[in-house]
Amino acid sequence: MLPNPSPPAYSRPGAPSTPPPQAGLRPLWVVLLASLWIASVCNVALWRTLARLPELSSGQAASVSLALALVIGLATAGLLSLLAWRWTLKPAIMLFWLSAALGAYFMLAYGIVIDKTMMLNTLQTDVRETRDLLNWRLLATVLVLAVLPCGLLWRQRIRLQSPVRQAVSNLAALLAACALLVLVVVLCFQSIASVMRNNPQVRYLINPLNSFYALGQVAASPFQRSESAILPLGEDAALGASYTAQASPPLLLLVLGETGRSGNFAVNGYARPTTPQLAMEHIASQRNAWSCGTSTAASVPCMFSHFGRANYESRPANYEGLMDVLQHAGLAVLWLDNQSGCKGVCDRIPNFNTSQLKVPGLCDGGECFDEVMLHGLDERIAALGVERRAKGVVVVMHQMGSHGPAYFKRSPDGFKKFLPECQDNALQSCTREGLVNAYDNSIVYTDHLLAASIRWLKSQAPRSAPALLYLSDHGESLGENNLYLHGMPYSVAPDVQKHVPWITWLSPGFEQRSQLTTDCLQQQLDAPISHDNFFHSVLGLMQVNTSVYQPALDIYAKCSQPQNPSARTAGRPGV
Repeated sequence: MLPNPSPPAYSRPGAPSTPPPQAGLRPLWVVLLASLWIASVCNVALWRTLARLPELSSGQAASVSLALALVIGLATAGLLSLLAWRWTLKPAIMLFWLSAALGAYFMLAYGIVIDKTMMLNTLQTDVRETRDLLNWRLLATVLVLAVLPCGLLWRQRIRLQSPVRQAVSNLAALLAACALLVLVVVLCFQSIASVMRNNPQVRYLINPLNSFYALGQVAASPFQRSESAILPLGEDAALGASYTAQASPPLLLLVLGETGRSGNFAVNGYARPTTPQLAMEHIASQRNAWSCGTSTAASVPCMFSHFGRANYESRPANYEGLMDVLQHAGLAVLWLDNQSGCKGVCDRIPNFNTSQLKVPGLCDGGECFDEVMLHGLDERIAALGVERRAKGVVVVMHQMGSHGPAYFKRSPDGFKKFLPECQDNALQSCTREGLVNAYDNSIVYTDHLLAASIRWLKSQAPRSAPALLYLSDHGESLGENNLYLHGMPYSVAPDVQKHVPWITWLSPGFEQRSQLTTDCLQQQLDAPISHDNFFHSVLGLMQVNTSVYQPALDIYAKCSQPQNPSARTAGRPGV
């Protein structure tokens, strides 16, 4: 008979094989040490930001930093005290440390903040985007801030107590942390509130509580409104008078740009020749267009909705969008995506993702250049159905565009006009010149894509009346004020993350059928417009009559002659 195995260290205090009761750290001390690590080292991005605030002297910055460190430490300790149980304490602390390490890196490296929108971006990131973000600096940060402390914690013996005593200890720790937290806030309220009021971005730097709060907001969304239920919109959509006995149906190509900065397009006045091919076309490039959000996850659903930016976040329910209304009208619609998806906008219409194609010359580096969306486009349109195609076609091409941080991957070798080019995804290690060169080269390639698209559209005439509308989802920060990438909260985001290009090209056939001229549009290039106008402007371009159309938001209405004004002016906001 085999001898009985030794009992585990946590059984029967006093048994020969059990360590002395005093062995190991008490859970409370582990919680305090873990909270101290988070409140100090893991919040370097916050301390750096406070030190740079112009309204704070060095002494004021130090006092505010100390107060916030106490707030962060006590709040973290309070949360961890709820999890200070035998099977949960170590995993919970490790989760806090890992989250803090990742947050610290991205906030330090790119100057971003972490809010609900940024959390949505993170959750919707695909493999390609994740791969672009990996580098040795990220690995080193996670190693120092999370992996090494987690290793030490895993080896540390924790003094265990009975469940009742542990519950009492946890409750006492929670109450003490809450009481001290209230005391610190009351004593330092004026200075903390002043900083938060004048610098709203500071609250999104509190690490890792910012990540947990943002994740909680995302998780709470289904309780605010059903995310699965999509209510119908524009079911009364009908085609206007221009479709009666038409010889050439309209063909509209909507190019949805990615991370395009209006100020880096030469057609908008940029000093560098980033758009030489577009400059040779008869286009209208709006110079005062603004986005609905500062990320793809925020902007794309918003711009294709009828709500507009002010009402989109507080919408009572989810509704169908622009592409659904066009489909209700009887048009053939198609969504081509060379990115991480359409964010739900194309779920109810024909769609195809081109990013996994294997087209030689266009898909040789693990991803496809945007021009791949033109490959086989005729065949994809032909598959949409004869009856709908006879009425008209609307195709969306969602670009990879200028997606960062690996801007150098967004342009083929033949379009690298500006050198030297930054070829590092750790943007802070690049020179300003190299970073801008890499970004501008991506705009040069977008210029080529748009020109190639226009050439393809011209080849469709006269059997179709073609037109093109290009609009980016958001802009980008390229190191201005130590900010990189995008995704800042809209209220504090710099203009470069919100100022976007909006370009229109109309064929003679489309101008004739719509009574809309490019010459007229060119007289309104500085008019303030935004993504709020997109939904209604596309309906206006395609002359789709529906009660959800608002002519006041159609930027093309002033230059066109409506076919049926009474049917097109019955719009009602917030259906």
